[in-house]
Amino acid sequence: EDLPECEKRIELDRDAPILGEKLEDQAFLRERLMALHPWRKGPLVLGGARIDTEWRSDWKWNRLEPFLNLEDHRVLDIGCGNGYFGLRMLGAGARLVVGVDPTLVFVMQWLAMQKFGPGLDNYVLPLGIEDLHADTGCFDSVFSMGVLYHRRNPVEHLAQLKKLTKPGGQVVLETLVLEGDGRDILEPPGRYARMRNVHAIPTVGVLQEWLEQAGLPGGQVLDVSKTTLDEQRSTAWMTFESLAKCLDSEDQSKTVEGHPAPVRAAMLIKTP
Repeated sequence: EDLPECEKRIELDRDAPILGEKLEDQAFLRERLMALHPWRKGPLVLGGARIDTEWRSDWKWNRLEPFLNLEDHRVLDIGCGNGYFGLRMLGAGARLVVGVDPTLVFVMQWLAMQKFGPGLDNYVLPLGIEDLHADTGCFDSVFSMGVLYHRRNPVEHLAQLKKLTKPGGQVVLETLVLEGDGRDILEPPGRYARMRNVHAIPTVGVLQEWLEQAGLPGGQVLDVSKTTLDEQRSTAWMTFESLAKCLDSEDQSKTVEGHPAPVRAAMLIKTP
């Protein structure tokens, strides 16, 4: 409610989507937007203020987009944060994006975006996947990015993704993995990279086995990338500790707990 009024402007098909014309009092705008700290997914330009978020989420999107066809799709984004990826999905041709995320500050950031770019069919609901009807089955595409390793039963999560997707649709899965071709699974006894509730990190081979068990065989590996200190870092818009503080200061191939440093894989799975 404290955000200034702004003339409508919407440009989505770009690394930092633009919402709203540039406002004259940028200092006041930045102060009001900082009330919604921490800004984790972006970058974004709201009312002319460029928000340099913790994650360069555009890097992840640019790795995925060449493999995606979202034209006229109804999309569900699980764990969507503030809805940044929803903006990119609309920019790639999606008809509707429904995101769910139980973290209220991210829902507030999405509401702030609506003030600068009203009328967009990109929604963020304060829900978790467990709040959704299990057999919805109406979405052309379902995204689960950065969620799987937080689930106690990963196969159950994957099975629910299938039920949320219509037959002939697609699931886009992005998660932490272990490097290598073995059947290893890391189950951290405490924290992983200072994160709570990291239950299981598999190799890509084990991940494919989980997908088969969930009724989602034949997944295509789109990308496997190490998370770098340039992709996830503290900024003026996210001043808390970030990845640099989660890695061993003398050996950045390891987390502070001694586990392998974060590597993320993205997969595309067609639903039968």
